[in-house]
Amino acid sequence: MSKFWSPLVNDLVPYVPGEQPKMANLVKLNTNENPFGPSPKVIDAIQAELNDSLRLYPDPEGESLRQTIAGYHNVRPEQVFLGNGSDEVLAHIFYALFQHGEPVLFPDITYSFYPVYCGLYNIEGKPVPLTDTFEINPADYKQPNGGVIFPNPNAPTGRYLGLEHVEKILQANPDRVVVVDEAYIDFGGESAIALVDKYPNLLVSQTLSKARSLAGLRVGFAVGHPDLIEALNRVKNSFNSYPLDRLALAGAKAAYEDEAWFQKCCDSVIFERERVTNALEDLSFEVLPSKANFIFARHNTQAGEALAKSLREQGIIVRHFNKPRISDFLRITIGTPEQNDALISGLKSL
Repeated sequence: MSKFWSPLVNDLVPYVPGEQPKMANLVKLNTNENPFGPSPKVIDAIQAELNDSLRLYPDPEGESLRQTIAGYHNVRPEQVFLGNGSDEVLAHIFYALFQHGEPVLFPDITYSFYPVYCGLYNIEGKPVPLTDTFEINPADYKQPNGGVIFPNPNAPTGRYLGLEHVEKILQANPDRVVVVDEAYIDFGGESAIALVDKYPNLLVSQTLSKARSLAGLRVGFAVGHPDLIEALNRVKNSFNSYPLDRLALAGAKAAYEDEAWFQKCCDSVIFERERVTNALEDLSFEVLPSKANFIFARHNTQAGEALAKSLREQGIIVRHFNKPRISDFLRITIGTPEQNDALISGLKSL
């Protein structure tokens, strides 16, 4: 602790991102990056912005991109909020929309940034246990709270909650905001954005990092009732009025304008996910049903930590969480066919 730190900073437990190792010929399957690159139209759009206009501030409202996203999801532009990656969007959500005095509910096995935001904003968080099969039980969220948030599909489990079950959580909490974090929704799920006009307490966040292969560009957004969006804008404009730069705005818009590329990438990831799942099951792994671009698996006899270490010695990096209930699981990003073959061969050798 430094004598210059505030008491809040001293007590913070920061989020730990996936390792970005500097190793040659690495099979990197630990950070859920899309193995297939962005649309060539994205590259063209970014290159077109590399001119004298970079001396000017970008559009603080991102109006053109908001219109594009709104049209894509059949909502109005005033229902769309933009942020510098969905992590920034989530940070604003915690600050702007969750109530103090009662705990914010989220799954006990989930995106580990949620408790970090609780600590940052001095909000009480209450983990709600997943079932024995690592599923979200909507009935467990019918209790006093200051808000609800969960990923769908969940991370790191990859399990998907159907919209009829999402609606049960919304109906049980009409006076609280329910946030559905859809970072991985495009790999086989159905977006809850279809429900935002029916439920004014629903906010859906998404990112372009995963399915649209733009993790390096940092673009996220939220969709919900205009009243919720206005709260987020108040926080944003008290924090950073220009969250998205000109290159990000142009690249993100182009990504939405190449639907064929998007669908091709998603289909390729889904195909490889099923292939890897079958291969791991043949090697005596239990693999949870996944609608994400990763799988969550544990071996019948081998410890997860030991497997992760042995794979690393072969130049294959996967994510291991040394946490209760999931210490024997590996979260494995779906890579290219060649990367997935290397993973399967590496596991066979063990």
